[in-house]
Amino acid sequence: MIHEHLLQLDNPAWSALTSVQSPFATGTAAVKRFQRGILPFAAYDHAAPEKIIALDEWLLPDEVFFLIGDLPPLPRHWEVIKELPCVQMVLPKLADIATDASILHLTAADKDDMFNLINKVQPGYYERDTHLLGNYFGIRQEGALVAIAGERMQPEGLTEVSAICTDPAYTGRGYAQQLTAHVCRRNLEEGRTPYLHVLQSNLRAIGIYEKLGFTVRRMISFWKLKKIFQ
Repeated sequence: MIHEHLLQLDNPAWSALTSVQSPFATGTAAVKRFQRGILPFAAYDHAAPEKIIALDEWLLPDEVFFLIGDLPPLPRHWEVIKELPCVQMVLPKLADIATDASILHLTAADKDDMFNLINKVQPGYYERDTHLLGNYFGIRQEGALVAIAGERMQPEGLTEVSAICTDPAYTGRGYAQQLTAHVCRRNLEEGRTPYLHVLQSNLRAIGIYEKLGFTVRRMISFWKLKKIFQ
C-alpha cells in the first residue's frame, strides 16, 4: 500500500496538479503547468509522452520552465538549458529533533521577505506567489528573515518539503534542520508523508536529511528548459 502511494512521486508535479493542487493548474488532460506566478513547473502524463507538444500552447516565448523525470522527444523550439540530477528522499518517521520556539508561521505579509531570501540562496525555483501552495515557516534575527522552509508540490497524502535555505551570514546554527523538522512533524501528524528533492552533488544536505530520518527513494532529474521565441 505504501509502495503504491509513493508511485505518485515518479511524476510528482503531475500527481500534484491532477489532485490536491488542481486549483493551481492550467493545461489539458495530457499536459499541465502551475499557473504563471505560482511555480515555474510543468508536467505531462507519462502514459502519453507524445502529447507533450500540447504544453507549447501554455508557454510564453522565451519562458523558462522545469520538467521532472525522463524527457520524451521535445519540440525543436524548446531548449534544454540544464539537467539537475537530484536525489528524491522520503520520510517515514522523523528522528527526535528539538525545534526552537522562535520558529514563525509566515503569512502573505512576509511574501516579499520570503521571495528575496529564497532567490538570494536558491534563485529560479520560487516565485512571488509560491507561498500559496502550502505552509511556510521561518526564523528572524533582528527583524530580518534569515532562514525558511515550506511546502511545495502536494500529491494526495504527500507533501514536498522545499525552499529550505538560510542566509549565508547565518549558516551553521542548525536553522535549516530545525525548520525542516518542524514542517515534517506537522505533516506526519496530519497523516501526510514528507518528501524532498536535493541535488545529487549536495552531500552535506543529504547527510542532514538522513539524520532527520529521510531515506533515498530514487534518483530523478529536474530539467530546466526554455521555449525559444519563434
